[in-house]
Amino acid sequence: MRRLPWALLAALVLTQICYPLTAGGTRAACTVLTVVLGYVLSVSHAALSRGPRAALALVAVATAGGWAVEAVGVATGFPFGTYDYSGQLGPKLLGVPLIIPLAWTWMAWPAWLAAGRLVSSVAARVVVAAAGLAAWDLFLDPQMVAEGYWTWQSPTPALPGVPGIPVGNYLGWLGFAVLLMAGLARFVPDRAGADDAPMLALYLWTYGSSVLAHAVFLGLPASAAWGGVGMGLVAVPLAVQLARSRRARVPA
Repeated sequence: MRRLPWALLAALVLTQICYPLTAGGTRAACTVLTVVLGYVLSVSHAALSRGPRAALALVAVATAGGWAVEAVGVATGFPFGTYDYSGQLGPKLLGVPLIIPLAWTWMAWPAWLAAGRLVSSVAARVVVAAAGLAAWDLFLDPQMVAEGYWTWQSPTPALPGVPGIPVGNYLGWLGFAVLLMAGLARFVPDRAGADDAPMLALYLWTYGSSVLAHAVFLGLPASAAWGGVGMGLVAVPLAVQLARSRRARVPA
C-alpha cells in the first residue's frame, strides 16, 4: 500500500503531460481525469499516513467546504467575483461542477504538508499553507479561463498580462484557503515520521510543470511569471529544504 501514492502520482503526471498535446473534448477529459487522480492521491495518502479519521477530516474540510464556497460564489459573487461554469467539466450541483471541490482537496493536502516542512508553529503553518494553495490559482485560473471552462462577468481589475480574471478572485482564494487550512490544523492530526514524500513531490511537480507548460506549451507567459513567483515562495524554499535534508542523510 505504501506504493499506491507513488503509482497514483505517476498516473497523474502522465495525464498532465498529455494535456497540452490534446484539444477540445479530449483535453477536457484530461482535466477531469487529472483532478480525479489528484483527489484520490491526496485522500488515500491522508488515510495511509495519518489514518481514516484524517482522510474523513480532509474530505469534510476541503471537499465539502470547497463545494460550499463555490456554490456561494456562483450564487452571490462572493468571495471570488461573479462567474459561471461552462458545461465542459461534467455534471453540476447548484451550478458547481462536481470536480471543482475535488480540485480544492487535491492541492490543499500537499500545500498543508509542504508548509509543515517549512515552519513549526500552527499559526505560521496555516498562513504558509494558505499562501501555497492560493498561489496555485495564479496558474489554474488563467489556464482554465483560456479553455473556456469558466468566465467572469466583470474581470477587472486584472493582473497585468492575465486578462479575464479579477484580482479579487485571488484574494477570495487566499481568504478561503486560510479558513481551509485552519480547519485542517484543527481536525487533522499530525504524525511524526509519516512518509510525505509523494505529496511533496506532487507540490513541486505542480509548480515546475505549471511554469513550463504556461511558458512553452500553452502560450500563457504572464501567468507563468506570476505563478512562478507566487507559488515559488513556497515551492522554492521547500525544494531547498528537501535538498539539504537529503544531503544531510548522505554519509560523508
